[in-house]
Amino acid sequence: MTDSKPTLSCLSDTLAICRLEADARLPSWALAGEFTSITRTADELSIVCRQADVPAEIPCERGYHCIKVEGPLAFTVIGVLSSLTTVLARVGISIFAVSTFDTDYILVKKNQMDKAVQALSQAGYYIN
Repeated sequence: MTDSKPTLSCLSDTLAICRLEADARLPSWALAGEFTSITRTADELSIVCRQADVPAEIPCERGYHCIKVEGPLAFTVIGVLSSLTTVLARVGISIFAVSTFDTDYILVKKNQMDKAVQALSQAGYYIN
């Protein structure tokens, strides 16, 4: 990564990270909100979506907020996630990362969000 740091922004929805069986149909409740990520592997269907829409019986980790790296980022840019996760790891914050074609997203527990924003700001990141 170059010396310039990407701008970050905080999304407003509280998110859940859900696990369904690998052959499960994509549920309609997963498609609302400002952020949805869907990944299907041979082992699972993993969905990140607005927590308020997830039925109570669905296995998930709740209470996440999301930090977006403002993009788009070129595929040739190196070290974006590494630099961000290093800052957060130093202050003891666990993350869940999601990458898209255009950019990266870092999910942190809601109760760690202020600490994450403070650590990233002190490391020189501008957060909208």
